[in-house]
Amino acid sequence: MKPILSVFADSPDQGQGQARDMPVRWAFEEVGLPYDVRPVPWKQFKEPAHRARNPFGQIPTIEEGKLTLFESGAIVLHIAEAGEGLLPRDAEARARAITWMFAAVTTIQMPIVDREVVEYLEGEKPWAHERMAMVDDRIRGRFGELAAHLGGGEWLDGDFSAGDLLMVTVLRRLEGSDLLSEFPTLCAFVERGKDRPAFKRAFAGQKAVFEASVKA
Repeated sequence: MKPILSVFADSPDQGQGQARDMPVRWAFEEVGLPYDVRPVPWKQFKEPAHRARNPFGQIPTIEEGKLTLFESGAIVLHIAEAGEGLLPRDAEARARAITWMFAAVTTIQMPIVDREVVEYLEGEKPWAHERMAMVDDRIRGRFGELAAHLGGGEWLDGDFSAGDLLMVTVLRRLEGSDLLSEFPTLCAFVERGKDRPAFKRAFAGQKAVFEASVKA
C-alpha cells in the first residue's frame, strides 16, 4: 500500500511550492517511493477526521498502513530512512545530515516564521515596523552564518541530503525578497535545489493539485 500524503486542496501559495507538503513530496521523489495524495479543503482542517491525522489541524500528514505521521521534518526523516539517497550511509555523516535537518526547521525557519507573523497578522500594530526591523536583523544574522558555512560548497555537508532539502525549502519562504537577495551564496544554493529533477517533479505535482482546485 502506498503512503497517503494529505495536502492543501487549495494552497494559499497558489501552487508555488511553498506549502508544507512540498518538502515531503520532494523527499518521496528523491528516494523514488510512490505515494498517493489526499487534498484537504481548508474548512476540513479542524474537523475530527483530519484531527485524527494531525491533532493541530494542519498539513502535511502521511498515512502508511497503521502508521500516521505529521510535521514535515519528521515525515522527511521517515522517508529518508526508508529510502536511499537522502541520508549518508556513514554514521557520522548521517548524524550531521540530521543535524542540518533540525537546523533548517528550527534555527533558520523560526525567525522567518516570525517575519510572516508580523507581515500578515501584526501589520496594523503601531510597533509593527520596529518589530519587523528587529526580526529582519535576526534573519540577516542567521543567513550570514549559513552563507559563511556554505562558502564555495555546493551543499551543506558533502553530498546532497535531507538537510539540504529542508534548508532549501525553508529559504524559499523568502524567495524573491530583498532579504534573501542580500546573500548570493544562499540564492545560488536555493537554485541548485530547484534544479534537481526530483524537486521539479514535486513542484509539478503540487501545482497540479492547485490547478485542479481552481477548475473545480
